[in-house]
Parts: sequence; structure tokens; C-alpha cells
Amino acid sequence: MLGEDFDARLARVPLSLGQSGVDPFGLDPEWTKHAIACTAFLYRKYFRCEAYGTANVPRGRVLLIANHSGQIPVDAAMIGAAMFMDVEPPRFVRAMVEKWAHTLPFVSMLFARVGQVVGVPENAKRLLDRDEALLVFPEGSRGISKTYQERYRLVDFGLGFMRLAIQTNTPIIPVAVIGGEEQYISVAQLDSVAKLLRIPAFPIMPQILLPGGQLPLPTKYRLHFGEPMRFDGDSDDDDAVIEEKVWLVKQTLQAMVNRGLKERRHVFW
Repeated sequence: MLGEDFDARLARVPLSLGQSGVDPFGLDPEWTKHAIACTAFLYRKYFRCEAYGTANVPRGRVLLIANHSGQIPVDAAMIGAAMFMDVEPPRFVRAMVEKWAHTLPFVSMLFARVGQVVGVPENAKRLLDRDEALLVFPEGSRGISKTYQERYRLVDFGLGFMRLAIQTNTPIIPVAVIGGEEQYISVAQLDSVAKLLRIPAFPIMPQILLPGGQLPLPTKYRLHFGEPMRFDGDSDDDDAVIEEKVWLVKQTLQAMVNRGLKERRHVFW
């Protein structure tokens, strides 16, 4: 399942560890190794993930900009698995996670130990300055709040990733995720309940009431890595200037999603 070269690939991932054995953000290679091993089953067997265009991912710093899907971050895990198992050279992906996630018991420590960091500009810049691969979902929590009828329709992107890319001279790789928006069928969102519980979304998913329905459906994942996009200018430009560049990334990603949907034969195979 992991492949005969799993340990060899692990040894090729560049890491800068302190005396405590973790990096400045808390990433622990042992924790990350076990996390990847667990994810490998989902990647290879459960979701039977296929990755296309992996040769487009450059060495060094890179911003992976993907459409958000599902109600739990399976999409992020699949992209992370692809970057380690199917991209050359293998990489650990650092993802920007919502601040509220780090208020959850155990989850905050788990995320830190496997390389995920709070999504604030300061952290993102430090990671890119270290030539890391950074995964960002510009739709934010709005991406996972879409109902089934709204699947694969990108909502408005935030502007922060573009300012960051310009400031750090980082190439952007659009990543179209196909398969994630059918794994849980959301028929409605209760915004008032989400606000009361202080969580990003509270979806109504009838399938979780069925035996075994708590697990995501075994949809087939397809990841499409697009060609690098580079942007210059001033990262402090007015929003209107930055919005034009963000619009170009969003349209490129939406076109990739549309093409991926058209090419797939079935949701489950």
C-alpha cells in the first residue's frame, strides 16, 4: 500500500529540525510518518486517488491553490498524500487551517505535529521563506459550506494568498479536486447553529443517520495539478488591482474543475 520506496521517499524530504526533534512550527517527522501511512490507505485504496500533472509542481517554495470540498478536510489530506507519494521530489505539505481548529482538544497538537499551521499571514510568509510547499483554500470555510446543489461552483476567493505570492515571489499551482464534493451529501446549512457553536459550518447530512454513514462515501478522487502561475507587482496594491489577479487564478481553477468533471466517467470509478 505504501510502496517499497516509502522510507526512501521519507528520507528525501528536506527538514530543518531543532534540538527537540521538531521544526519551528512543531512538525514531528515521526508523527508525520504515521499520518502519511494512515492517509495512504485512503489515498490508494478507499478513494483510489489519481493525480495528474504532478510534473508541474516546481522544486522549492510553491503555493498550492485548491477548491475546497466536503465537510471535513479529506481534500487536504489527499493533496498532501499526492505531494509525498506521487510528486518528485517528495514533499511535506503545510496547510493553512482555520484558527478555531486550534481551540479543539488534541486536534491542535495533532495538526502542529503533522505540519499544519494557523492560517495567518506571518506564518505563511515564514513557511515560504523556508521554501516550503504551502496549501491554501482561498474559499475558506465558505468552500465546505456548499450544499450538494452548489457542488464544484467556486465561491469568492480571499485576496491574502495573492498578496503573499507577490511578496515572496512564489509560483502558484492551481489544484482541481474532483470527487470530494460527493463524499458527504449536504442538503442545507444552518448558519445560526454554526454561529451558536462557533464553528465554520453546520451542514445537514442525512447520510450520517444511516449505519456507517458517518464515514465519507468512497468516491473516486482525481487531483489535477495545473501549470505554474506567476504574478508580479506590489503586494500592497489596492484591492481592485489584486482582485484582477485573483480572478485569473479563480477562473483558471474553475476551468480545470469543469474539465475534470467532464472527463470523469463516474463518481465512484
